Amino acid sequence: MSGNPIIWAPTEERVRASAMYRFMRQTGFNDYDALHAWSVNDSAAFWEALVEFCDVRFAREADVTLARPDDIMNAGWFSGSRLNFAENVLRRDGNDTAIVSCGEDGACRELDHATLRREVAAVAAGLRAAGVGKGDRVAGYLPNCPEAIVAMLAAASIGATWSSCSPDFGVTGVVDRFGQIAPKVLFVANGYFYNGKTCDTRDVVAAVVAEIPGIERVVVVPFADGLSTELPVANAVEWSDFAVAGAELQFTAVEFDHPLYIMFSSGTTGVPKCIVHGQGGTLLQHLKEHRLHGDIGPGDRLFYFTTCGWMMWNWLATGLASGATLVLFDGSPFFNEGRVLWEMAEREEITVFGTSAKYISALQKAGVRPKEEFSLPKLKTVLSTGSPLAPESFDFVYDAIGDDLQLSSISGGTDILGCFAQGNPVLPVRRGEIQCRALGMATEIFDEHGRSVVGEQGELVCTKPFPSTPVGFWNDEDGSRYRAAYFERFDGVWAHGDFAEITEHGGVIIHGRSDAVLNPGGVRIGTAEIYRQVEKLDEVVESIAIGQNWRDDVRVVLFVVLRNGIELDDALRQRIRHVIRENATPRHVPAKIEAVPDIPRTKSGKIVELAVRSVVHGDPVKNSDSLANPEALQYFAGIDALQED
Repeated sequence: MSGNPIIWAPTEERVRASAMYRFMRQTGFNDYDALHAWSVNDSAAFWEALVEFCDVRFAREADVTLARPDDIMNAGWFSGSRLNFAENVLRRDGNDTAIVSCGEDGACRELDHATLRREVAAVAAGLRAAGVGKGDRVAGYLPNCPEAIVAMLAAASIGATWSSCSPDFGVTGVVDRFGQIAPKVLFVANGYFYNGKTCDTRDVVAAVVAEIPGIERVVVVPFADGLSTELPVANAVEWSDFAVAGAELQFTAVEFDHPLYIMFSSGTTGVPKCIVHGQGGTLLQHLKEHRLHGDIGPGDRLFYFTTCGWMMWNWLATGLASGATLVLFDGSPFFNEGRVLWEMAEREEITVFGTSAKYISALQKAGVRPKEEFSLPKLKTVLSTGSPLAPESFDFVYDAIGDDLQLSSISGGTDILGCFAQGNPVLPVRRGEIQCRALGMATEIFDEHGRSVVGEQGELVCTKPFPSTPVGFWNDEDGSRYRAAYFERFDGVWAHGDFAEITEHGGVIIHGRSDAVLNPGGVRIGTAEIYRQVEKLDEVVESIAIGQNWRDDVRVVLFVVLRNGIELDDALRQRIRHVIRENATPRHVPAKIEAVPDIPRTKSGKIVELAVRSVVHGDPVKNSDSLANPEALQYFAGIDALQED
C-alpha cells in the first residue's frame, strides 16, 4: 500500500529539536530505518544506550544486559541489577506542577512535585504500618484521580505490586480480578461522577470486601462530594487517617523483573488473565515510548483519556519520569456535547492529547470541530489507540483539530504494557498508517506458513526479546498458560493476536484482531477493513461484523447502530453493500445486515466481536461482567433474519 499519501511532515527545525533525532545522532545513525535495524539486531546495546540517554537510576548496575537472547519467553534483562520504578518517576521536586486533575464540571486541582513526593511518602508509610512489604499486592478501585497515582507510586516505592480497575466495574468484575491476586490493602473511592450523575460505589465495595477475605485494610478516598466516606466494613479507614504525615520518602531497590503491576485481560472469554509486569521492563519501555517516539519531555502537558482499568492509565503515569505534567480527567468524554475534553485542552494548554480511535470517529459524527471553537496553540501531538484508526479519521484530525500536528496512531497492548508500532517525530504521517515499528521491537508480519511478509496481511509477531515481555501470569507456576497465550502459534515467536500489515515504506496497518478475522470462502478478512467503509456513511454511528457459520462455510454478518430517526431499509442496505464493494472487495460485502440499538464493548471501549459471535451461535458468553454494557448482548440473540438465506 505504498500509495498511501503523506499528509503531514515535520519541519527540519522540529526534527532537529526532537529527542529521537538527538538519540539517532548520539548512537551514530542518520535515518530511522538503520536505527531500528540496530535496535533489534544488537538489542542489548540499544537498551544500554537508552538507559544512558534517559539517565535511568540503578541502585546496582547489571551483571549482564541480556541473558538467553534466543528465548523471548525466558530472556533475562539487566540481570543482577537493582532499581526502583517510583524513584525514577519521582525525579523532580519543587513547586512546578506535576499533576492536574479535572472533572466534567471544569473544576481542576493541582499537585506540585513537592506535594506529590510528600503524599507518596505518607501513603507508603501507611502501607508499611499496615504490614505491606515487598511482593505484597495493593489494589485500587478508583476514579482517574491523583490519589490513584499516589497510591500506585507508594506501593511501587516499597516493592509492593499494584493493580487497579475503574469504579464502574460491578462486584463480579472486581472479584474476578482482585480475587485472584489477594491484595492486602484496597484503595477505593466513595463514588464517582459520569455524565452529570453521581455514582455511589460503597455497596459494591462492601460486597467485594465480603468476597475477598484477604483484604486487611480498605482506604477510602473522599472523591464524591455529598457522599459519606463511611463503609459498612470493619477494616475501613479514610485516606487522611491512613497516610502518615511527615514521613520520609524511601525507595526499596528491587530486581529488574520484580512485579510492579498485575494487569488484566479483557475477560470476555473467561476469567481475566492476570499479566505480571516488572519494574524495570515497564520503566524502559515507557521511557522509550514517551521520550523518543512521543517526543515528550519537560514543559509538556500529557493527557490521555483513560480509566484506571485500561493500560493507558499505567502508560500515562510513567510520563512523570520524562518530566511531563500529567493531565487527568474523570468522567464522560461526551459531556457537554463532546466538548468537555477540548475545553480542558484549551484551559490546561495540553501539548499531547491522547484518546481512542472510537472517540475521534464519534467526534467527527457529532460535528465537533475543536480548532474552530478552541484555542490550541501548544497542541503538538494527537495520540490514538484502542482500535485501528480509519483513514477518514486521519483526514478529520488534520481538517478539524489542527493542520500542524503529529498524529500518532499507536498499537500494542496490555500484554506488553506498551507498543509494537507507534509514532515518530522525525518521520512523515501517511494517511491510514501507523508511522513505524517501535525501536527495540523486532515486529514482523507472518503469513499462515510462518514466513515474514511485507505488503501482505498476516499475523503481527515479535521475533526477538524485549524488556516488557510479562514476567509471567499470576499463579501459572510452570508457565504453561503464558506459553499457550503467545508462543504456540509460531514456536519461539511472540504472536500478539493482531491481523496486520507492514507497508513497503515501513508503516504499519492494523486490520483487526486475529481471533475476530472473518473467513468467508477461506479468505481472511480483517474486521477493521469493513468498519472503515461502513462508518463513512452519515446514517451509521457504529458497526460490528462477525462470521456466522452457515451451510458448511462462513458468511459475513454486519450489525449497525444508526442515527436517531434512521431506519434500515433495503435502500440503505444497498448503499452499505455498495460502499464496501467499491472500496474493499466483493468478499468483504456482508451477506446479512441488521440494525441493533447498541454494541457491547469492554470497559476500555473496545467492541467485542467474539461475544457477539457466541450469542449469534447460541453459545454462552463466559464473562459478560467484563463488559461496560452487557445488556447490549441481548439484541443479537434470536434475530430471525439470521436463520434465513
